[in-house]
Amino acid sequence: MQAIRSRDTKPERLIRRLLHAQGLRYRVAARPLPDLRRTADIVFRPVKVAVFIDGCYWHGCPEHYVPPKTNEGYWSGKVTGNMARDRETDQRLREASWEVLRFWEHESPDECANTVYRVVLRRRQALLQRKLGHLE
Repeated sequence: MQAIRSRDTKPERLIRRLLHAQGLRYRVAARPLPDLRRTADIVFRPVKVAVFIDGCYWHGCPEHYVPPKTNEGYWSGKVTGNMARDRETDQRLREASWEVLRFWEHESPDECANTVYRVVLRRRQALLQRKLGHLE
């Protein structure tokens, strides 16, 4: 269990590298909300975007998840709990006006980074328009 990375996985690093190359700056493994004891893989606080890159095994990917052969009850319960916590996290963030982006580790890093880039830019523009609207 100690050898399993909870951050800085290869898919995360690839997506972060692509986002950085596009000029985006972000927080890594940060809490989007101070009172939420969960961290997102990539956080854009000013525009309230939280990005999660979920591992296929640990988060129950419908395409790649294979139940374990040994101690099935324990591990399947753990994955089911992770999935429930993911849904609760999404709900709590959305209630706080955050945009939640979830990707599977097997998805194309280029496509993931492009999606994140578009969402962040869209939310930046909306934030800027709201600020300008208050000045008028």
